[in-house]
Amino acid sequence: MAKTRTDRPKRAKARQPGSAETTQLAGAKATQARSARLATAKPSAKDKLLDAAVQVVRQKGYAATSVDDLCRAAGVTKGAFFHHFESKEDLAVAAARYWSDFTTEFFDKAPYQKHSDPLDRLLAYIDFRREILKGNIEDFTCLLGTMVQEAYATSPKIRQACDASISRHAAAVAQDIAAAKQLYAPDATWDAEELALFTQVVVQGAFILAKAKQGPKAAEASILHLKRYVECLFNKNSER
Repeated sequence: MAKTRTDRPKRAKARQPGSAETTQLAGAKATQARSARLATAKPSAKDKLLDAAVQVVRQKGYAATSVDDLCRAAGVTKGAFFHHFESKEDLAVAAARYWSDFTTEFFDKAPYQKHSDPLDRLLAYIDFRREILKGNIEDFTCLLGTMVQEAYATSPKIRQACDASISRHAAAVAQDIAAAKQLYAPDATWDAEELALFTQVVVQGAFILAKAKQGPKAAEASILHLKRYVECLFNKNSER
């Protein structure tokens, strides 16, 4: 039997990362929330470096980002860097997990989760992915996609960390797809897990288009087409 929303295992609460990551996911209001957090909590050098990796790698790419860049953005010394991480690759692997933990909590608390019907929740998830394409390109694109495109052949550790994180998110989406399929398309031959991965193919491809075209318009259109495709699979009429 397909898992329903109430069947989902509880996830450990993740600490919220810093400015660039929260801006990508929630815009100006998240930046305000970060300011309030920093007023009451002093992040560690390790946390500053993880935040810097999320920000700088999405701005410059993994290969073009140096340890000096990361230390400068984090406001820490090289000694602090090598106290916490053996290398830039080591930090990248940790940053992939850090990103995954934060985005898992972010999507778990997103407005679309309030829908009780799994198909409504799935379609609202796709809408939400389109709605958060705000800010600068580096603010809304994905750390995992950025790193794995560059390092898939040169760093097995980074590739594996990115794969695990992307697959983790796809598995959460697959739960809603499976529940919706059981209700609305029980005889369909397509696979829920494969469709969940396809949603991530479209999202990551949309990020590449946004980078190539220097704006979110094509990315927004691509994700809207994803919604229409999913609606067709479930024989649901679209209003758009």
